Amino acid sequence: MTPVRRTILKAALGAFSTPLMVANSVSQPLPSSSSSLNMPQRTFTPSPGKWRTFEITTRVEIDSPISTTRVWLPVPSIETNWQTSLGNSFQSNGTSSLTSDGEQGVKILLTEFAPKQSTPFVEITSTVRTQSRMDLGARSNLAGGQESLDTLQYYTRSTKLLPTDGIVKKTALQITQGLETDDQKVRAIYDWVVANAWREPKVRGCGEGDIKLMLETGNLGGKCADINALFVGLCRSVKIPARDLYGIRLVPSSFGYKELSGNPDSLKGAQHCRAEVYLKNRGWVAMDPADVAKVMRQETPEWIKSPNNPLVKPVYQTLFGGWEGNWLAWNSGHDVRLPSSQGPTQGFLMYPTAENNEGRFDSYSPDTFKYQIKAKELV
Repeated sequence: MTPVRRTILKAALGAFSTPLMVANSVSQPLPSSSSSLNMPQRTFTPSPGKWRTFEITTRVEIDSPISTTRVWLPVPSIETNWQTSLGNSFQSNGTSSLTSDGEQGVKILLTEFAPKQSTPFVEITSTVRTQSRMDLGARSNLAGGQESLDTLQYYTRSTKLLPTDGIVKKTALQITQGLETDDQKVRAIYDWVVANAWREPKVRGCGEGDIKLMLETGNLGGKCADINALFVGLCRSVKIPARDLYGIRLVPSSFGYKELSGNPDSLKGAQHCRAEVYLKNRGWVAMDPADVAKVMRQETPEWIKSPNNPLVKPVYQTLFGGWEGNWLAWNSGHDVRLPSSQGPTQGFLMYPTAENNEGRFDSYSPDTFKYQIKAKELV
C-alpha cells in the first residue's frame, strides 16, 4: 500500500467552526448549525435482530508480471454476535492459499504469480451474515461476551501508528480530566473527536491513521482510518480497551444517507474503518465518530459544522453505541505482517494489496492496480 502523504497544515483548524477544545462532561453541548432550522428531522435507527446475508466478490487482474508478483486479499476474520462467516471460495491461475498474518488472526488469501504469467487473475467470494448493532441500554448480557484480561490488555497496547504515550496520552488526560468511569471517559473522547476532527475529502483512500502526527501538527482532518484511529488511540492511552475494525460498505443505507451507503455493483472506494471499545458490564461497544464527520462534510453540498444539525444528530447519537449492518468487517489488525512479503508491515489490511520485485502496488488506485469488488445480498 502506497503511504499517504499528509499535508502538514496547522491552519486547517480554522476550517472547523469549533476551536480545539477539551470535552469534560458527558452531557457537554455542541453548537447548532445556522441552517438547522431549515432542515427536516431525519431518522437513523438501526436495530439488531434481523440477519442479512451477503456474498462479496473481489477480483484482481495483474498486467503481465515482469517479476514474481504476490497478491494479498482480506478475508472475513471476525466472528461475533453481529457478524458470522459462512465460507469462502476462490479461483486463480496462480498459486493460492488461505493463510493468516500469524499474529493477530487476520485471514488472508495469498496468491503468487510467476514472471510472464499469461493474464494472471485471482478471485475470491466470501459469504457473511451481518446485523445492525445497538450495544448501549439496559440488558443483562454482555454484547461481546466476557473477555480475558490478556485480551483486554492487548487492546490497550501501543502500535506504530497508535502510540499511547506523549501527546496522545496528554490529550486524552485533558479530555477526561475529572471523569471517573470508563463510560464517562469514552463519551467525552467521542464528543471531543466529533467536535475537533473533520472529514477531509482530499485524503487518499481511507487515510493512514498516524495519530501522533495529527495531534502534533494540529491537522485533525482525515478520513475514517484517521479519525477512528484517533478515537481508538485516545481510549487506549487512558487504559480503555479499544480497536479499529477494517471493512467495507456493501449496500445502501436503509435510512437514506448516501454517504453511509455502498454501491453493491462497484465497491471501489467503499472501504470503511469503524471502532469498538470495551466497557465493563457491556462488552464490546460499537463506535464510529468518523461517519459523523463524513455526514457533516459530505452528505449535503454545505459543510455542516454541528452534530446537532437535524440531518446529523440522529447519526451522531446512534453511532455512539450502534451502527447499521450494511457493512462487513474484515479484521482488526494493526501493523499487519503480510506472509511471504519482501516489504515492511503495513498499518492495516483493508484493501487488496500486491507487490513485485519493484515494491508495493498502489492499493488506492483500483483502475491502475486492477481490482473490482462487488456484493450481492442473498434472500
